[in-house]
Amino acid sequence: MAGKICVLLSCFVIVLCFSQTRAMGALSPLDPSSYSRPEKAIIKHISLLLNVDFEKHVLDGQATLEFRVLTDINDLILDVSNLKIESVEAEDGTPLQYELGEHIPNMGSKLTILLSKQQAAGEKLIVKIKYSTDPQASALQWLDPEQTSGKKHPYLFSQCQPIHARSILPCQDTPAVKFTYDAEVTAPEEFTVLMSALRGEVRNNKTTFRQPMPLPSYLVAIAVGVLESRSLGPRSLVWSEKEEIERSAWEFAETEKYLQAAEKLCGPYEWTQYDLLVLPPSFPYGGMENPCLTFVTPTLLAGDRSQADVIVHEIMHSWTGNLVTNRNFEHFWLNEGFTVFLERKVGASLINDTAEAKRSRDFHSLLGLQELNEAINDELGPKNPLTSLVVDLNGVHPDDAFSTVPYEKGSLFLRYLEGLAGGPEVFDDFLRSYLAKFSKKSLDTNQFKAYLLDYFKDNEALKTVDWDTWLYKSGMPPIIPDYDTTMTKAISALVVKINDPNSTISNEDVAAFTPQQMIHLLQQLIEMPALPLDRLVAIGKEYKISGNKNSEILYRWLRLCVRSKDQTKINDVFNFVNSQGRMKYVRPLYRDLYAWEDVREQAIENFLKNEKYMMHVSAYTLRKDLHLDEKTKE
Repeated sequence: MAGKICVLLSCFVIVLCFSQTRAMGALSPLDPSSYSRPEKAIIKHISLLLNVDFEKHVLDGQATLEFRVLTDINDLILDVSNLKIESVEAEDGTPLQYELGEHIPNMGSKLTILLSKQQAAGEKLIVKIKYSTDPQASALQWLDPEQTSGKKHPYLFSQCQPIHARSILPCQDTPAVKFTYDAEVTAPEEFTVLMSALRGEVRNNKTTFRQPMPLPSYLVAIAVGVLESRSLGPRSLVWSEKEEIERSAWEFAETEKYLQAAEKLCGPYEWTQYDLLVLPPSFPYGGMENPCLTFVTPTLLAGDRSQADVIVHEIMHSWTGNLVTNRNFEHFWLNEGFTVFLERKVGASLINDTAEAKRSRDFHSLLGLQELNEAINDELGPKNPLTSLVVDLNGVHPDDAFSTVPYEKGSLFLRYLEGLAGGPEVFDDFLRSYLAKFSKKSLDTNQFKAYLLDYFKDNEALKTVDWDTWLYKSGMPPIIPDYDTTMTKAISALVVKINDPNSTISNEDVAAFTPQQMIHLLQQLIEMPALPLDRLVAIGKEYKISGNKNSEILYRWLRLCVRSKDQTKINDVFNFVNSQGRMKYVRPLYRDLYAWEDVREQAIENFLKNEKYMMHVSAYTLRKDLHLDEKTKE
């Protein structure tokens, strides 16, 4: 660990000497994506006073930052992105000078605050910064009324992960730093304000919040809209616009059951409240694990509770990600691989029959393996360094590294380790020990590895793990667990039938399929050569797929239509990608459209027309998928 830090320090000095910004190496010794220097002074608490201005599309107010000084310092270094700094003051109101570095697109700027006197190690330091956000802040999406369900009022929501918190508050925008926070937010009277914190008093257009649990900056979240809520249980509400509230309450009615199952595996839920907010369709993810307030996409409202795994996934982040956090996003698999691994364990634990529970866990793992195979072999390429579990983000934005790899390859690695350790009965005790050891802390992969090997120091099987290949080599995992394929046999047999031109497609083929089996079937077909168009049309008709309300099924069906070059479905595809912004869906579909030369220009035109309605991260990544540079904007 110490040697690695020394190497990074040397790299940092070289970058500074050459060009702190344009070289785009590591921005700091501990986190390549953050300018801040928490090893010198670390933020322990932030107090926010914010005003929501829907007309100007800005948040303005003040951030009061409380630091613990770790070494003697004469300045503070923070991350900002397009913030308009009005003033910087010491705790007693003394103005402080500051320097704002060059803005690097998507990385932001270094804010250096010059202290009036040297601060010694061990001291507490408080700084007040008055500022306002930019109307194009990358963490914020301001929706016009017509982009909402109610069509009458605007809406605001944030997405700070991975490194966009710097666009809404000056901070040490690295997951290595965890702080508590409180806030007072002023918004128009008819609006509800929600944050990733415990909601307090609402009076005179002001809402107060407190978050007594330390969290990293990427988990600061805010949403402001005309909302309603329904109770889901003793510690949970679901929030949405009134047009979706009843559907949302029904879809997520089993949230408390999932929380209790998670606690049985991982220990007590420490965040007090677990609410859900169903956002407008432009939200770019399936869910975001903001503490006390999980954000979810309305694409989960399938009407059959078949996408409950997303809610279980976000609940599990309450332990892996939120309580125990990757030190920086080079170790993102520690957040997401662990969470997928736990999600499938908890999902299986809800099934009473032990054998059926294992089959179900393996079935979901096999679907994940399919998606991992497509991501590595078809999308990224098996030699792409971003297919490693631990990635090098020097000069690489974390958004560019985002894929299913840390989720599925990470989960598969943990499943492999679980098997070597002696199975769930043994490994579950380790998981609880690991969560307790690193609770409220951030760690890297070396720390995880050291703790695992020390915990199982007498286990000979774990000494055979090829850590270098698993962690640092690109491509598919070196070993695939021996999954139970019982639940996939009917699917595999049907794939053979579909590929036999002499067989007859019938609704009876899928009459007994669950939604998850249908998803698995369609994913298998995506990984094969494109089906003849007449065969695809027969499948759509007989299997009643067209217009399916389950977004996971509809998304895969539309991909098949594009791959088979069904011109009659182009409008359906555009309607789908324009009606929601979930990157899991829109990015593969746009890549498929781009690969179809006859409709490539239509796809680009459609994107440019709708880009202004997308959140920053969606537009940013789609531009890369469509090979557009930043100058090509409507």
